[in-house]
Amino acid sequence: MMRVYTENTPNENVLKFVCDETLTQGGVEFTKDSSATESPLAQVLLTIPFIQQVFITANFVAIEKIDGVSWDDVKDDLLEIVNEHLEEGIILYQQKKQPYTVYAEMTPNPAVMKFVANAPLVPEIIEIKDREKAAGVPLAVAIFKEYPFVKEIFLTENYVSLTKDDSEDWDLWTMDVRSFILNYLQAGGMVFEEFYEFKTEAPEEVVVKPREEFTDVEEQIKAILDEYVQPAVQNDGGNIELIEFDEETRTAKMLLQGACSGCPSSTATLKNGIEGLLKQMLPDVVNNVEAVNG
Repeated sequence: MMRVYTENTPNENVLKFVCDETLTQGGVEFTKDSSATESPLAQVLLTIPFIQQVFITANFVAIEKIDGVSWDDVKDDLLEIVNEHLEEGIILYQQKKQPYTVYAEMTPNPAVMKFVANAPLVPEIIEIKDREKAAGVPLAVAIFKEYPFVKEIFLTENYVSLTKDDSEDWDLWTMDVRSFILNYLQAGGMVFEEFYEFKTEAPEEVVVKPREEFTDVEEQIKAILDEYVQPAVQNDGGNIELIEFDEETRTAKMLLQGACSGCPSSTATLKNGIEGLLKQMLPDVVNNVEAVNG
């Protein structure tokens, strides 16, 4: 009996294989360079030439393929492999818990502090703009309850960025918050619930175009952002996404998230950095860059 189904993600090269039981409370990532001894499934998958990475968390296995291979051609075979390992109970061996470490890191946005863990926390971006939308993310619920001055929470990969209001100063609270997050993770607290729906949060007036609907120019812009801009932006505790490209005005509209949203230096970064980069790499195509805060 098949106990696994597939689910698309915003990244067209990543497909989720969702299981009918929780696999792990944390998250484990495997690449071609990994020994993957704790996951017989990952060991098998990574021998397949077109598979680059395997991420196991909550109740699903996320598989990343290379370009040039269609999911339609391979997903049924992969589905069977994942299901067989689920039936045999050998997707992921339960290992002894490794102790978490968490450190605090300042961001260019003075209202935002970044707290970095030594292990993956989420497989995709979670952005919570107010406490009423924290359902399904127990870590966020706990932070909002403990710290009333926190007004926004942004999670991606192995860190959480917290945006405060003007009532408190990070100088007084950074170490306390760091200890709280560390103790929460060490106690086995769940970061997000099993059936949490990952989605891009944006202002109501903004519609983020799905990647599969991008034009050729938008694909080129997205590729440049992913390679040259995104690593630095993520390092600062934020995220930047292409909303759309207007060919008439030659304007690329960007969505800023996390520490980038509302950051005093973001406008200068867009104009002096990203806009200049796009003009250089796509001459006579992009003239302007506009930002929308998430």
